[in-house]
Amino acid sequence: MYSIQDHVPVSIVIANYNYAHFLRRSIDSALEQDYDAEVIVVDDASTDATADVVASYGSRIKTCLREVNGGHAAAFNTGFASSRGEIVLFLDADDYLYPNAVSEVVEAWEEKTAQVQFRLHIVDEQMHVKDVFPPVELPFDSGDVTPELLRKGRYQTTVTSGLAFKRSVLDRIMPVPEPEFRQGADGYLATVAPLHGEVTSIEDCLGAYRIHGANHSVFAEKLGQRARWRVEHDFRRLEALSNQATEIGLDVPDDPGLRDPVHLEERLASLCIDRDRHPVAEDFRLSLAAAGAVASLKMNASRKRRLMLAGWFLSIGILPRKIAKTILSWKLVASSRPRFLLRLSKTIRHAMG
Repeated sequence: MYSIQDHVPVSIVIANYNYAHFLRRSIDSALEQDYDAEVIVVDDASTDATADVVASYGSRIKTCLREVNGGHAAAFNTGFASSRGEIVLFLDADDYLYPNAVSEVVEAWEEKTAQVQFRLHIVDEQMHVKDVFPPVELPFDSGDVTPELLRKGRYQTTVTSGLAFKRSVLDRIMPVPEPEFRQGADGYLATVAPLHGEVTSIEDCLGAYRIHGANHSVFAEKLGQRARWRVEHDFRRLEALSNQATEIGLDVPDDPGLRDPVHLEERLASLCIDRDRHPVAEDFRLSLAAAGAVASLKMNASRKRRLMLAGWFLSIGILPRKIAKTILSWKLVASSRPRFLLRLSKTIRHAMG
């Protein structure tokens, strides 16, 4: 649909809250694109040195300074309202793009595209590359992903900084509900945008996803709290999916999360780690594990990976709870794994690729 010669207007919206020490790298990466893009920085009422960092760029960027902290969704909504691009990328302030990111997105765009997604390098605070997200052995879902969304409420996609959206689609699905998606607004967008077009995937890494102790999704590696938040976030996503689908005449089956291995993994973790605070009172470990095993066998992955994951689910359902909790933590929090298991997991991962 587009080519580099078309000079399609593109906006990069950087959402920031108290990430002054990362923000400059993020802004620089947007300004250094080999394709001209409008750069908008939304500061969500930071209390650190963000104002000084933003001011140093002068008119090279458009700045939106929120007076009251509203969270991820509020920052997205503010930035989008100020943007003009036909293609809009949302970039978290602790992440950054490679210089060819926008040009590759524009080049890949097709007539029916609602969303482009690309892989990211996982980097540490010093920008050392540690891995790829999503892992290369997990194929992206592309094209019309609506059937997969309706079946299990998820498809293989990525996080905020690896996504680009068509403006006309965002006009239909925004503003992002702010109380419901104070964190994880990208989960809302990536869930409902594909109902209005196709997903185009780029296999190359076009940016960096920085993992550090302050990431919201890390929760300082408090496994039960993290799992519970992800389960509740999934329920909010699924509600948004159901509402959007109903508007265009589609039906979402009851509890599609019970067909989603990612959701079931977190739901099991929440149940096992802190049953008293688990958000679904009627859940049982064995039934969730059985559902996880069945869902794993239907994944878009290698046969070895599907069988290994199905076996893992069954072990969580059958083993004594104390052992199950340990095995859960080993899978979900890499730093909790014994050294021998770290080496073994790398070997298994390569074997299942």
